[in-house]
Amino acid sequence: MMKKFDRPRIRWLVLALTAASLCVGALAPVHVAEAQEQRYERRSILDFFLGRRYLDDGPQAPDAQQPRRQQRKRPPAQKAVINTRTAPPVRPPVPEEPVVQKLGDAKKVLIVGDFLASGLGDGLTAAFETSPGVVVEARGNVSSGLVRDDYYDWPEQLPKMIDELKPAMVVVMIGANDRQQMVTDTAKEKFRTDGWFAEYRRRVLSFGKEVTDRKIPLLWVGLPAFESDQMTADAVQMNQLYRNQVESIGGEFVDIWDGFVDENSNFIVTGSDVNGQQVRLRTSDGINLTQAGRRKLAFYVEKPARRILGTQASPDLVRLDESALPGLGLPTNPVEHTVPISLSDPNLDGGTELLGARPPPVTLTKSPRDLLVEQGEMTPAPIGRVDDYRMPAAKTPAEVSVK
Repeated sequence: MMKKFDRPRIRWLVLALTAASLCVGALAPVHVAEAQEQRYERRSILDFFLGRRYLDDGPQAPDAQQPRRQQRKRPPAQKAVINTRTAPPVRPPVPEEPVVQKLGDAKKVLIVGDFLASGLGDGLTAAFETSPGVVVEARGNVSSGLVRDDYYDWPEQLPKMIDELKPAMVVVMIGANDRQQMVTDTAKEKFRTDGWFAEYRRRVLSFGKEVTDRKIPLLWVGLPAFESDQMTADAVQMNQLYRNQVESIGGEFVDIWDGFVDENSNFIVTGSDVNGQQVRLRTSDGINLTQAGRRKLAFYVEKPARRILGTQASPDLVRLDESALPGLGLPTNPVEHTVPISLSDPNLDGGTELLGARPPPVTLTKSPRDLLVEQGEMTPAPIGRVDDYRMPAAKTPAEVSVK
C-alpha cells in the first residue's frame, strides 16, 4: 500500500523543481556561446599563411554560420578641388539703387482711364522713378469707359480728382471697353452706328474740356492693335476720332500704334522693348500688356510729358535751400572789399595814354611787299626752286678740261 503524501508538500516540491530547471536553462546558452566563441577563436597554421579560418564540423550557433565581416574604415574625405577653367565665374552682388526721395513741391501727373491706363501708370512710374520733381498718380478703373456712365461716371469723377491732386498734367487712355451699346437720354444706340459715333464724339470732347478749360496740359493716348481683327479695325477708327476731338480743344494726341505692330501693321505678341531687346509685349488673351509692354507704352508718353514738365522732370533736379547748402566755412569777420575804380578815372592804368602808344619803327630798307606793290619788283627765287628760271652759268674751259 503506497504511502500518501500531503498535497502542500507535493506542491512545494513541484515549484522547486521548476525553478531549478529555469535556472539551468538560463545558464546553458551562456556556456554554449562561450564554448562556440572559444572554438571560433581557435586558429590553425593555415590561418597564418592563407588568412582564413576553418571551423569544426560540429553544431554551430546561427551567429557562427558566417564569418564576421570586418568593418572597413572609410578614408578621410578629401577637399573638393574646383576647376577654375570650367567653373562659372562668381558674380558680385548687384548693389541696390537707392530710392529717390520726391520733393515736396514735385509736380503730379494724373493718369485716368481703363485697364490700359492702369498699365500706363505702372510704366510711367518706372520712367519717372529717378526724377525727384515728378510724382505719378494713376487713378484708372479697370472696367470703366465713356459709354457705361451708369457703372462709373468719369465726367463726374474727373473734376473731383483734379481738385484733390491739382496735377500739372493729365494723361487719358480710355476706350478699350467702349465697344458696346450706348444708352442716351432719347434712345439706345448700337455700336458702329452713326448715332453712336455722334454721341461718343460729344462725350470725348466734353471729357477733354474738363482738363483744357482749367489750363492744364492734356495728353490723350491712342489705343494699340489687338489680336482680334475686328477690335483692331475699331481701334483705328476710334483713334482717328480721339485725334480730331482732342486737337480741336488744344490737347495733344499720343500715337502708340507703331510700337505694337509689325512693318505691315499687323498685331504682334513679341517685339522690341525700350532697350531694343526682343521680349513679350502682350499677354495670351491678345488684349492686355505685359510688364515690358507697359514700359514701352509709357516710352511714347514719356517724351511729350518731359517736354511739358521741363526741368522739373530732370533726374538731376535738387532742392537748393539752406538745408542742402554745404558748409562754406566763411569767416565771422567780413573783409573790407577794395573800392572799384571808375573807367572814366584819368589815372587808370597810365592816365590818358593808350597802352603801347609809341611811333612805329623806322626802316631804311624796303620789304619785299613794298618792292612788289610800289615798284613791281619781285625778289629772285632761291636757286633750285621750281620757279627759279635763271639760266645756269656757262662753264669755263678749265672746268671742262678737269672733267
